[in-house]
Amino acid sequence: MQRLLLSGASGLIGQALSHSFKSQLDQGEVEIVRLVRSPARDATQISWDPLTPLFPAAVAGFDAVIHLAGETVVGRWPPAKKKAILDSRAQGTRNLASALAQTDPKPRVLISASAIGFYGNRGDEILREDSPSGQGFLPEVCSEWESATRTASDAGIRTVNVRIGVVLSNQGGALSSMLKPFKLGLGGRIGSGQQWLSWIHVDDIVGGIRHAINTAELSGPVNLVAPNPARNAEFTKILASTLHRPAFFPVPKFALHLALGRMAADEILLSSQRVEPQKLQSSGYSFQYRDLRTALENLI
Repeated sequence: MQRLLLSGASGLIGQALSHSFKSQLDQGEVEIVRLVRSPARDATQISWDPLTPLFPAAVAGFDAVIHLAGETVVGRWPPAKKKAILDSRAQGTRNLASALAQTDPKPRVLISASAIGFYGNRGDEILREDSPSGQGFLPEVCSEWESATRTASDAGIRTVNVRIGVVLSNQGGALSSMLKPFKLGLGGRIGSGQQWLSWIHVDDIVGGIRHAINTAELSGPVNLVAPNPARNAEFTKILASTLHRPAFFPVPKFALHLALGRMAADEILLSSQRVEPQKLQSSGYSFQYRDLRTALENLI
């Protein structure tokens, strides 16, 4: 039996990943134990506080660890929110990696979430795993997030930092928040619409993570994005077409600044990241959804 330890299990990706193992769970081929912030209800849960060191014995005996937990970046970013975003990722990952490094036997692999926010706002530049970090709060967070796994990799645990793009799902996330205004015919491009959006279908997030678990040559940063990013204006046009609705209502930059604050709007909605999944493709992963229209039609 393969034993998996999963943090962030209640999130969009964690739920989809857990569901993908359903048949193997039913047949007793896989066991998933979840790190939870509430008191553990049974043997399928381990209670933890991301900001508090973990006892190595609590996380011993797993074949693979998938670490997805982190404070949401949605909303305004006052100082307390920024601290929570950074600490939940960097300190939480550092505590988990340190505990895993002291286990015996150690897990074969640690899959730790990161984000394409690592690259910052880069215009039309093509970004691959060896591209340097950008400037801003999110690049700083992602850099510290990834660095926090070093204790595990130094201890000989194969460590993969999955840099996740904009996840498309009908169960939540960015697409779900767009659907209501677009269905009402009130959708439109954001800002200039020229910024690149590196998207990925939720099924390929799950497929990419499972591929990383089972592919021994993968380690370090791995971009989890579809091979064909789209500019925001193109994304808007295809989404509206898929819904058979017009998209005549662009959202100007100043409105986003008023709604979210300048920093959050600039780094999340107005930032341009043209990212390629170079390592994922070269390691043999076959995308289920390479084309944006096909992905949206499947979800909608």
